[in-house]
Amino acid sequence: MERSNPGTVGVDWTFGGSWPYEPKWFESADGQMHYVDVGPADGKPVVLVHGNPTWGYLYRHFIDSLAKAGHRAIVPDHLGFGRSDKPDDAKLYTVPKHAARMTELLESLDLHDATVVCQDWGGPISLWWATRHQERVSGLFILNTITHRPPGPVKLLAPLKLFRAAGIGELMVKGLHMFVRVFLPFAIIKADRFTSDVKAAYLAPHPSWSTRTAILVFPREIPSGPEGPVADMNGDIEEKLKEHFRTKPVRIMWAMKDWGFTPEMLDEVWLATFPDAEVTRIPDAGHYVQEDAHEVIVPALLDFVGR
Repeated sequence: MERSNPGTVGVDWTFGGSWPYEPKWFESADGQMHYVDVGPADGKPVVLVHGNPTWGYLYRHFIDSLAKAGHRAIVPDHLGFGRSDKPDDAKLYTVPKHAARMTELLESLDLHDATVVCQDWGGPISLWWATRHQERVSGLFILNTITHRPPGPVKLLAPLKLFRAAGIGELMVKGLHMFVRVFLPFAIIKADRFTSDVKAAYLAPHPSWSTRTAILVFPREIPSGPEGPVADMNGDIEEKLKEHFRTKPVRIMWAMKDWGFTPEMLDEVWLATFPDAEVTRIPDAGHYVQEDAHEVIVPALLDFVGR
């Protein structure tokens, strides 16, 4: 049974018909998680995982194409995002906690021969599952993300520094909702794609201060250097990717106008991990590459999954 998050009662979750999918629910120990599961039950599963401050809606242009090709599109919302529950408890939104819940959700589906599509924080969260259950995963389709231990001090963008500052971050993210109202549209290069329906879809899940806690935690989880829980988690993922996935298909599609996950990260980090990966550099796309370049990414994904 669906639970109503504060302030979202009466919301039309189709957003002008752009999100027509039946909601499904997974009961985690920390709260109910929403996901959609579209396509034939015996189709090849494709797991598409979002980051901050988005939700499964980010992959709306992917789902029907995958299902029509006979694949099974599985698109979860992290706890604190989309239609999932939003307990106002920052301790529940650490990256290791997200990864543990994602592992529980995906394991409940008993997937085999899966392709993982990931971007932003969806990278470490989904690849934690993939590297622990490599027998379930046939390939990786990587968009702008990072799942590696930082080699030294991490340089943060100015907005992220502000979001991490006590008090200032609460005001900017939980009060003024700046991550969604300002940061998200600024990181979409093709501004005309941020239509009123798209804006409504990203605003709807977080109508109040208490529902925005998860958005604030993510920038505070960015490792400041090579030590700490998230750095250690990423280091573990990195080693297991090298150990188990260099012999599996890997496709990387990289937005070249992402000022968070830069072209240097692709060349110096990902291609060191997967030197034989098939790579596409997308010149006119920003951080939310699924918005800017879905017409380029979706055909490539269909080709990748269909091989």
